[in-house]
Amino acid sequence: MSKHIAVVGLGSMGGAMAAQLVEAGWQVGGFDPSPAARAAAREAGVAAVDTLEALAGTPYVVLSLPSAAVVEASLPVLLASPGTLAVVDTTTSQPDTSAACAARAAEQGVAFVDAPVSGGRTGAAAGRLSAFVGGEEDAVEAARPVLDALTGGQFRHLGGPGSGNVVKLLNNVLAAVNLVAVGEALAVARAYGVDPAAAAEGISGASGASRASSAMYPDWVLSGSYDSGFSLGLMARDAALAVETAALRGETPRLLSAASERWQEALAALGPAADFSEIARTVAPTLTR
Repeated sequence: MSKHIAVVGLGSMGGAMAAQLVEAGWQVGGFDPSPAARAAAREAGVAAVDTLEALAGTPYVVLSLPSAAVVEASLPVLLASPGTLAVVDTTTSQPDTSAACAARAAEQGVAFVDAPVSGGRTGAAAGRLSAFVGGEEDAVEAARPVLDALTGGQFRHLGGPGSGNVVKLLNNVLAAVNLVAVGEALAVARAYGVDPAAAAEGISGASGASRASSAMYPDWVLSGSYDSGFSLGLMARDAALAVETAALRGETPRLLSAASERWQEALAALGPAADFSEIARTVAPTLTR
C-alpha cells in the first residue's frame, strides 16, 4: 500500500491531521493558500507546496476545506494527473456536492468518500477523530487506510455518497440547539440564585444531560476561556446548512430553524471569528465574563 498522501487545507484541523499522519509514518504533502499555514505545516514535517496543481496524482488525498464550493473547485485539479486512488473529504460540506464529486471521481476510477469529522484539534492530533462516512462500499474500502489513520478505526459508514454530510450537519445543528437551550436554562438557574456550575452538574447526571451541559458550558463558558477552537462562523454556517438540507427534501424542522436564527443573530453581533462557545454572550449574557 502506498503511504503517500496529500492534505489540502492546512488550517486548524487540516494542519493537525497532516502532522499526525507524519507521525504515523506517512509521506505527507500539503497545500493551503495561506503562506503561514504552509510554513507551520513544514515545521511539522509536511512537504507543503505552493500550488494545488503540484499535488495532482498523489495516491491518497485528504480534503479539509472551508466550503462545498472549494471542494468542488479543487477536485478536478487534483485529478488532472493519474495516480490518485482515493479522496477522503473531511469538509463539512453539502450532500449534493459530495454526491456529484463522488460521481466525477468514479468516472476516473478514483474513490471519493465524504467523511466529515468530529473531535476537534485534540482528536486530530491523536488520530482519534470520529468520522461520518458516505460513499459506495468499494469507495469506502479503497479509502479505509486513510480513514483508519485519521480515526483509529472509529468511523461509521452511513450510506451512499452524501450520507456522511447529512448526518454531520444534523450532529452540528443538534449541538447548536443544545448550546442555546442549556445557556438559556442556566441563566434561569442563576436568576433564582442557583450556581450555574452546580446546575450544569446536576442536569448532566439526569435526563436533561448533553455535552453542552457536561462539558461545553463548564469548560468554555463558565470558566471564561471560550477556547474550543471551533469558530462561531462555522457553527452558524453548519446550522443554516442543516436547515437548507432539510428543505431540499421537503422537511421543515421548526426547532432547528429557530436555533439557526439565534446563531445568525450571534454571528451578526460577535462576528465569524468568535469562538462558537461565545453564543452564550447573546443567549445567556448573565453567565458570561
